Amino acid sequence: MNKVVQRFLNEAYRIYSRPAAIRRESARWVAACLDVPRHGLRVYYGMDHIPTRSQSLSGGLVKCQDLQTLFPNTTRAPNLLYLVSSALPLHADIMVRFAHEIGAKVVLNQNGVAYPAWHGKGWEKANVPLARIHSQADYIFYQSRFCQLGAETFLGTRSCNAEVLYNPVDTDRFVPPLSLASLAKPLILVAGSHHFLYRITLAVDTLLLVLKRHPGASLQISGNCRWRSSDPECRAETMAYAKRLNVSDHLRFTGAYTQDEAPSIFQQAHVLLHTQVNDACPRLVVEAMSCGVPVVCSATGGTAELIGEDGGIGIPGPLDWNQESPPKPAQLADAICHILENQTRYSQSARRRALQQFALPPWLQRHQSVLEGLLT
Repeated sequence: MNKVVQRFLNEAYRIYSRPAAIRRESARWVAACLDVPRHGLRVYYGMDHIPTRSQSLSGGLVKCQDLQTLFPNTTRAPNLLYLVSSALPLHADIMVRFAHEIGAKVVLNQNGVAYPAWHGKGWEKANVPLARIHSQADYIFYQSRFCQLGAETFLGTRSCNAEVLYNPVDTDRFVPPLSLASLAKPLILVAGSHHFLYRITLAVDTLLLVLKRHPGASLQISGNCRWRSSDPECRAETMAYAKRLNVSDHLRFTGAYTQDEAPSIFQQAHVLLHTQVNDACPRLVVEAMSCGVPVVCSATGGTAELIGEDGGIGIPGPLDWNQESPPKPAQLADAICHILENQTRYSQSARRRALQQFALPPWLQRHQSVLEGLLT
């Protein structure tokens, strides 16, 4: 019997008493020794099913949807493990060890890390499994320069086999609307997954100031709210806050959305307001720009890299791992109003930046080159 297979059978027997999920992973990689072809990529994304574009999923897995157009998810006998740091499967470190045992390659798509200002207590412990994977990956795609800086600061440095590759957008699906709604009723959009209350209350505070100059303005919050135990609790808290400011009539929630629904959500908006501080590489920002929606944001983290000088207006902030410093509502409101007064120019430049910097085909081509190169 092949010595590698024998070693894996011994390992599988040794961990038999562990959870079934771990035993299943050992069998998956043992199978790779037995029946994997000697040519061609067989990519496994760490989970048995990648949701379709018509299903809700976390932002990190959208990249796996894109990659599946070239490399379908292979759940038996893979020869390359592709992990996304913001959507790691259970037992990811076990998968990495098994993959390396049989000579398979491991690629990590690295997003953000845990640090004191964002995670709070326990940030060191949260980084332990990610640091292990980061150190053992055969290649790393950092989603932004900020992602690379965060990883080097909190996970450890790497001297080779890594590059910065920004999140892509399908510019054929995320397109500007044929005609934008009247600027007499400008729509400010806040989108994505909302884990922090400040991100929403800051948007409401900003709306209050925008209404003084654009009385027809409204704020739409799309995506799940998660800073409390349920989305309804978060909505109730937000509406109570908006009522105290007398702006609740200008605020609406639309809930979670899928990738199929995302383009129409962006196409209704005049401005995307992204208030999160030090966001690593928010894909929704490039999706908005591809739809011709300029972005007003905290110009910190990877977001500043995404919008550049063409995608909207960023409010500068410090790089501080220990304390978050969000923009002031007045700064955000001034930026929104400036864009509304120059809507056509900003909309066209945002779309142009998405086409030139974040289109999906070059991103896929780079992956194909790197992944195939790892197996040669």
